[in-house]
Amino acid sequence: MATTEQVLHMMDHYSASNYLPLPIVIEKAEGVWVEDASGRRYLDMLSAYSALNHGHRHPKIIQALKEQADQVTLVSRAFHSEKLAKFAQKLADFAGKDKILAMNTGAEAVETALKMARRWAYRVKGVPENQAEIIVCDGNFHGRTLTITSFSSEEEYKQDFGPFTPGFKRVPYGDLDALRAAITPNTAAFLVEPVQGEAGIIIPPAGFLSESYELCRQQRVLFIADEIQTGFGRTGKKFACDWEAVAPDVYILGKALGGGVIPVSAVAADDEVMSVFEPGSHGSTFGGNPLACAVALAALDVLEEERLAERSEELGRDFMKKLTSIKHPDIVQIRGRGLLIGIQLAVPARPYCEALARIGLLCKETHETTIRLAPPLVITEEELDFALIRLQEVFAGQGRA
Repeated sequence: MATTEQVLHMMDHYSASNYLPLPIVIEKAEGVWVEDASGRRYLDMLSAYSALNHGHRHPKIIQALKEQADQVTLVSRAFHSEKLAKFAQKLADFAGKDKILAMNTGAEAVETALKMARRWAYRVKGVPENQAEIIVCDGNFHGRTLTITSFSSEEEYKQDFGPFTPGFKRVPYGDLDALRAAITPNTAAFLVEPVQGEAGIIIPPAGFLSESYELCRQQRVLFIADEIQTGFGRTGKKFACDWEAVAPDVYILGKALGGGVIPVSAVAADDEVMSVFEPGSHGSTFGGNPLACAVALAALDVLEEERLAERSEELGRDFMKKLTSIKHPDIVQIRGRGLLIGIQLAVPARPYCEALARIGLLCKETHETTIRLAPPLVITEEELDFALIRLQEVFAGQGRA
């Protein structure tokens, strides 16, 4: 088995440097714990950016994976499979929509929703050809494809990747008046994250989601919620939009839908919107493959059976309260919803994340000055206390990191 140093050397030599991971090489994982090559254990407080809501290697999900792998793993969409049919029914019911369209990654699902919104605008709303507009928010993060990057407000994501895809407008996140002013007869959709995760766990002003949804309804604009990171219990509700009783026209789903095992994503919408797709208009060889669908079905079952959304709300509320007891001049704000929590610092967060890793707690900085905490939703109160003690130790023991 390669040593940590050998693995880091191979990554430096052979892999593109598009990430800056902490120097931890994970060899094993179970539940909320991971283990490196030397046998050292760490509490996972990142959950692969909320893809591990069910924890690592949940037994029921792994069992579903193994059983399906022994039957059939891929048929493409040239043929049918029972697992895709059952998955479509289960996820449509879960989301409260007529239909779903299965894809693989979150970015693919976002691209699917964008194509769907433009077609809906032309074919249903009557927007003139090639004039459809989609409104997004400053600070958005919906993926890394070229079209999605086109409407990012982060220059770092865009530098030297142009020319970009036209047809998008940006408004300040949480600014209802700006959204109202940006809507024109050609507006197809408003694409929004109910909580901006990558931007630093940014919660919109109270009422923004419900009021912007109502505005979109009045103006015949699709309200598209990107719940890739916030869905499936992460914020303490089934979907983060549930906090304001909003049922979006379109859900974009991913990450935890794959149970922390395999990439699965989807868009969910009612017939009027989903029917814009006809055979040949969109597709994916692996999208909706039986192996992914079997895993996703098990993941949805576990989410409901183990009441992960309720656990997230209860544990997150208590953990946030305890976190606010940590006083330190570097801490500007602690914010979050459920078990999606950001510690906003006045200084770079990376040294704190490195210090926490050295004492057995894994998390990651986002937007340089925010520590993102998003543990698996199966975490216990005792394990959260373990995390709290490590955070207290780093802040209290080191002064400014």
